[in-house]
Amino acid sequence: MSTTSERINLFTVPGKPSRATGQIGTLLVEAGKLTIEEADRVLRLQKERGLRFGDAAVKLGLISKADIEQILSRQFEFPYLVPGQSRLRGELVAAYAPFDPRVETFRALRSHLMLGWFKLDLRLKHLAIVSPHRDEGRSYLAANLAVVFSQLGERTLLIDADMRNPRQHVLFGLENRTGLSSLLAGRAGIEAIEKVGPLPDLSILPSGPIPPNPQELLGRPAFQGFLAELDKEFDVVILDTPAGDHTSDAQTIITRACGALMVVRRNYTPIRAVKSLSSLLVGAGAKFMGTVINNA
Repeated sequence: MSTTSERINLFTVPGKPSRATGQIGTLLVEAGKLTIEEADRVLRLQKERGLRFGDAAVKLGLISKADIEQILSRQFEFPYLVPGQSRLRGELVAAYAPFDPRVETFRALRSHLMLGWFKLDLRLKHLAIVSPHRDEGRSYLAANLAVVFSQLGERTLLIDADMRNPRQHVLFGLENRTGLSSLLAGRAGIEAIEKVGPLPDLSILPSGPIPPNPQELLGRPAFQGFLAELDKEFDVVILDTPAGDHTSDAQTIITRACGALMVVRRNYTPIRAVKSLSSLLVGAGAKFMGTVINNA
């Protein structure tokens, strides 16, 4: 990955077209990072010292390197968030810190899935994120993986299919008044899907109110029909599932998904639990895409 200084060097000098749409100075002013008067100061220093616009603005202390990265994300259509400007939780590192080494892991996983999953069959769009137990990082992985797919320009939907211990509405700052449970019970429609404003290619379907009969709802034909309908609107559908050891909900979801990815936690998940869930995945007929080890 490029360093910050290398990204700064993408700036263009005045009077020449930028390598992406829009001039850096104009974008900084439009974003409220610089006033017109401050932009003039930057231009003067730029001319005097032979600096690029971004370097000159940082040297004057008018903007930070983080401001530059944010503007570059707009130029190259790579959306991410600034802490304090969104209701999304900080655990969504792919949304807040796209240059963090941890996010490179999510991107590498995305590439692995695209080469080993999508390439097999273009109809394979539904990926279930599963784990043997709770607290193994399943929801964290599902959320951040959905973010990096959306940053690639893929129309991505994240479904919180854990209707026993839902988590995605917390991560994305949603009220969870309606969601998957409402939809499967016939009390809501496709409008229960919510767009994530700062990330234009990402949508969320929260779990909805916790029902007394989650397994029965997931077993209804309406769930499989709903997933089939989503193929018309989304390129990638990621399902956050319940823990595999407590309920058969996960198995029901897996049988309706195209692929499954297992998450285990180092020094926490027993080997026997991994083997048991692996057998369940194979028996359910889903394409098993492998295992992710959470080192946290």
